[in-house]
Amino acid sequence: MNTFGKIGALATAATLALTGMASAETIKIGVSYPTPTHAWAAGMNWHAEQAEKRLEALYPDVDLVLINSPDPSAQASALEDLVSVHGIDALVVLPFESEPLTDPVLNVKKSGALITVVDRGLSQPGIEDIYVAGNNPELGRVSAIYMKGRLKEGDNIVVLRGIPTLIDNERFDAFMAEIDGSGINVLDHKHANWNRDDGFEVMQDFLSRFPDIDAVWAQDDDIAIGVVAALKQAGRDGDGMFVVGGAGMKETIKGIMDGNELVPVDVLYPPSMIATAMDVTVAAFKSNGPVAGRYILGATLITKENAASFYFPDSPF
Repeated sequence: MNTFGKIGALATAATLALTGMASAETIKIGVSYPTPTHAWAAGMNWHAEQAEKRLEALYPDVDLVLINSPDPSAQASALEDLVSVHGIDALVVLPFESEPLTDPVLNVKKSGALITVVDRGLSQPGIEDIYVAGNNPELGRVSAIYMKGRLKEGDNIVVLRGIPTLIDNERFDAFMAEIDGSGINVLDHKHANWNRDDGFEVMQDFLSRFPDIDAVWAQDDDIAIGVVAALKQAGRDGDGMFVVGGAGMKETIKGIMDGNELVPVDVLYPPSMIATAMDVTVAAFKSNGPVAGRYILGATLITKENAASFYFPDSPF
């Protein structure tokens, strides 16, 4: 082989190494996320399964391995199996919780796999190659702006937070920063873990302690369902109070379309982001251009005027 031939061969080898594309080998991508326990997660699971079918049909050399886990410990074990049993080239992971999954994801990174983190950031920055998420600070800010437009100085609100994670902090901090200086009183805030039953129990506690509540920021549509149930049980669903959730659940959007005064708006946080993350991860192996970076999706205020554009009756969420 002449000098130019050797240079060309070396350049080709370097290109393949940089893109992670071994010419004849299957590209194995693990997709790890929490077991669906609420509607948003069920929608996410559905979108992940649809993306798996679509991408494997489009790329016969791509093998997507989907695993959902019921708790952080189980998810950490699943990540170990994805490396030791499946020998993955890349990982798409939505952490059950940020802190306990940081080291397990770092270990996957050390194996040489490309890392895509979805939704809930890790507690240590810089581990992921790709990050895909909804706009969590914007979700909190948009919710607060709506409340400021509906409430006056001296009005009282309560806040139901999600699971203790980075994204919950981002939502809550942005909400509080926007409310600050408005004269609106935040009576209390408690974690409701993006869960209907927890939302019900937390709201029951708030109702027992605070006789004057003008609005509720539930942050999440599942929490909001629990909140509404608690309001109806206490007979306080007709006193002018309103609830703002988030995510874009089809039942919530249908209610907004129909003029539901108790839950008059919603803020979009699409469960399809897992499919976006899978698309981008596959593109890291298939695209001629760079794809590493942060992909932050929008947080639209859904009102009666635009709700029809976000209503998908055949979706599981």
